[in-house]
Amino acid sequence: MAGTSDIKELLTRNMRSSGIYIAFVFIIVLFSILTKGQLLSPGNLTNLVLQYSYILILAIGMVLIIVAGHIDLSVGSVVALTGAVAAVVVIGNGLPWWVGVVAALATGVLVGLWQGFWVAYVGIPAFIVTLAGMLIFRGLTMQVLGNVSLSPFPKEYQYISGGFLNGLLGGNGYDAFTLILGAALIAVFVIQQYRGRLAKLKYKQQVEAFWLFWVKNLAVALVVMAFAWQLAHSRGLPVVLILLAALVLIYGFVSQRTIFGRHIYAMGGNLQAARLSGVKTRRVNMWLFVNMGLLSAIAGIVYSARSNSAQPGAGNMFELDAIAAAFIGGAAVTGGVGKVHGAIIGGLIMAVMSNGMSIMGIDQSTQSVVRGVVLLIAVAFDVWNKKRSGTGA
Repeated sequence: MAGTSDIKELLTRNMRSSGIYIAFVFIIVLFSILTKGQLLSPGNLTNLVLQYSYILILAIGMVLIIVAGHIDLSVGSVVALTGAVAAVVVIGNGLPWWVGVVAALATGVLVGLWQGFWVAYVGIPAFIVTLAGMLIFRGLTMQVLGNVSLSPFPKEYQYISGGFLNGLLGGNGYDAFTLILGAALIAVFVIQQYRGRLAKLKYKQQVEAFWLFWVKNLAVALVVMAFAWQLAHSRGLPVVLILLAALVLIYGFVSQRTIFGRHIYAMGGNLQAARLSGVKTRRVNMWLFVNMGLLSAIAGIVYSARSNSAQPGAGNMFELDAIAAAFIGGAAVTGGVGKVHGAIIGGLIMAVMSNGMSIMGIDQSTQSVVRGVVLLIAVAFDVWNKKRSGTGA
């Protein structure tokens, strides 16, 4: 009976984090059946990564914004603006592709400084600042592009989103490098999880049974290796997936293992208490929005590279997809709760649903309804879980 009680404890004490993984597996299985296996085909998995990578990049920054108790409605417009700047520099002026990348990143940082100033030092709510930013940066995008699209980018720029690493270490009908990298990522993940477990034990915090800890890690390893196996039998490892994996590892470490990360959670949990504890909230807020601007620029580069153009309407509704990914992934509406890997899982849930419904031939209007319902259920679950645990109103 000890095993049963361990599982029950895991599902009740960590319902928010456990539920998202169960839901993710369920949705994958469901759409695999509905699409007759097409969802998990090597070619489709590769396309899934390429099509939704920029949303996942935005979700990484958005979850930190939400944890701190803010929201950012401008990221879609910043994606468009940074892509437009890169296009004007590279296509319009004929400069090297990397100059366009640097210009786009610098634009994203400037946007973050602008919005961070109004939020951190003037005290205007982020909702209002970024709502204004949505309009400002969309208008600037139209002005930068002259209200027309610019294309094509050089091949080196397109490689950022459409490039693959294949055959680096050989392989008979598959890419060995992809499999080795997948195994390396699993090793890093397990080590991080084990160190986290030891840290909790050191401070006498509750952890799941040891056997259950390894079952969870084994499940993750199997999923990652199955994914790597499919990619290895398609076109190899997408360059953008390496970029995304690096960002997940970096921001996962920053949010969970650094003072800055702890300050973000402290602000979202209780802003006044954080101030009294010595947290420099203005500085943290400023860097949060600078970071969001930088990640929006990276997403803008990836998106423009994939579409091979810069368009005035690029990035439309991206902010809503990023916000939905964060909330579906376990971020709390009131702040203080949420993790980078949860936002990635939330984004993947949205991606799998959209991709699966597209394969099934379901029209866009129905897809929007389904995604909206899923978001509503995720937020309702958060509210219910708080009331159940006695932390809600």
